[in-house]
Amino acid sequence: MGEKIFMDKKIIIGGIIAVVIIIVAIFALTGSHHDSDPTHLTVAAHSNIKEPKSGFNPLTGWGCGHQNYNPLVQSCLFKTDKQGDIVPDIATDYSISDDGKTWTVNMRDDIKFSDNSTLDAEDVAFTFNKAKETESELDLTNIANVTAVNKTSVEFNLVEPRSTFIYDLRYVGIVPSDSYDNSTYGEHPIGSGPYVLDHWDKGQQAIFKINDNYYGEKPYFTQITLLFPEESTWLELAKSGDVDVVPVPTSGLNQSVDGYQFVEKSAGRAQGVSLPYLNDTGIVTNDSYKVGNNVTADKSIREALNVGINRQKMVDDVFSGHASPEFTGVDTRDYANDDAKVKDADVDKAKQILKDGGWTDTNGDGIVEKDGVKASFDLYYPPDYLDRQSLSTVFAEQAKEIGIEVNLKGADWDTIYANMYSSAALMQQTSPDPYKSIYQQYHSKEMDGFYMNPNLYNNTDIDKIMDDAMQTNDINQSNTLWAESAYSNGEGWGPAGDAPWVWLANYDYNYFIKDGVNIGDQPDGLGNDILINVCDWSRTNSTSA
Repeated sequence: MGEKIFMDKKIIIGGIIAVVIIIVAIFALTGSHHDSDPTHLTVAAHSNIKEPKSGFNPLTGWGCGHQNYNPLVQSCLFKTDKQGDIVPDIATDYSISDDGKTWTVNMRDDIKFSDNSTLDAEDVAFTFNKAKETESELDLTNIANVTAVNKTSVEFNLVEPRSTFIYDLRYVGIVPSDSYDNSTYGEHPIGSGPYVLDHWDKGQQAIFKINDNYYGEKPYFTQITLLFPEESTWLELAKSGDVDVVPVPTSGLNQSVDGYQFVEKSAGRAQGVSLPYLNDTGIVTNDSYKVGNNVTADKSIREALNVGINRQKMVDDVFSGHASPEFTGVDTRDYANDDAKVKDADVDKAKQILKDGGWTDTNGDGIVEKDGVKASFDLYYPPDYLDRQSLSTVFAEQAKEIGIEVNLKGADWDTIYANMYSSAALMQQTSPDPYKSIYQQYHSKEMDGFYMNPNLYNNTDIDKIMDDAMQTNDINQSNTLWAESAYSNGEGWGPAGDAPWVWLANYDYNYFIKDGVNIGDQPDGLGNDILINVCDWSRTNSTSA
């Protein structure tokens, strides 16, 4: 009895310490005083917008790269309108050569950077040429060179045709060629966007103030304070009442907060399990990373998991219904293919697929085996992402029902990357760009040790379809081809084909937004970028706190 009392005391003390830590963290983020200026906006950044280690520099990933979002300080050649279409911003129009290798972009001549220097084609050419050289999340390796034709025209010469290049033009913010210094720019960025960086308290917040030189319609909010909190503090941040926009953690999806609206935004945020596609033959990549898994390389294992798991139950249990079942990773995109999907939640069919594939439970432990190999594999996930941790747990539970053992391994990203070619990994992708969401995920050309194509999927026939999709200048034709690559003639990267992934859920981005804050008409499918149209935002009540 005494031991139990002691343990209870430890639990209580531990809980108190955790609460105190959260309170201290919130105090550090929000400060001790309310900001009563209604034109000041405080936003807690979602985990997809991590505090940039190298600063607010688009050449090293700020606003672009793995995740795409409004860079605030910089503006881009193109932007996204209310309908979700990519339209000119700095640019006025563009043309593509017949061979698809040369893109010519014409520009406005009335744009100035925040330091009063003029933005012209030399700055655009410099930005893209430099971004190609700079170590970052950007993949601009297909650019041969960029040249300024004159002050208002720039020419992009590509190594290979790329129908998706418009997305790079959409998300790379332009920097000034005359004053750019890679070692200092991130902390002192100069741009042509609606805001300038006033100051950056590393580890806590960045404060942006209005750019008087901005060429577009001046935003209502003259100051934005962007906080970089841990997910564990999100709910308490909203309850503090000091923050205007706060992401909703998975643990808070059934909760409401006085004075806030619950806003749900779709984003095509597909989360799923990457399954190593190759057998373990002893080879390594990057000189050290083990390649291959003799369990997941068996197609019947991958098929059984796709058919046997219950995606709707995952959506209900993990996300309280604030998500939808995901089958291909791009279910919500224009290039989705319904034929690539399978009917899931069929445990009996999954067991039959395993049996037909030679997997049987010979020792009665509930896990099937084949040729002396147990149907067991490790699943790596990042434990600091609570949704991925929960999804991994539920996936393992459901896999066990059909006779497959999944061993959960919470780990940091370096460890995950080192093991993803030989073990399963819980990952997600959000990009509307089919180059990132399809080509890099599945083309055998991307089997280079980079984090894309983590299962090292390869299929020559599907490669050909994806190559054709990249080379056409017709966006509608490219979308048709991307869809065919998911499933065509009985093969493809979708679950009805070769099934290198078990996609699970399309989780919406959810936010607590303070009453009175009007976020305007936002484009569908880009909910990861809540600030995408921040220049259209306003506040209808008199104070911010």
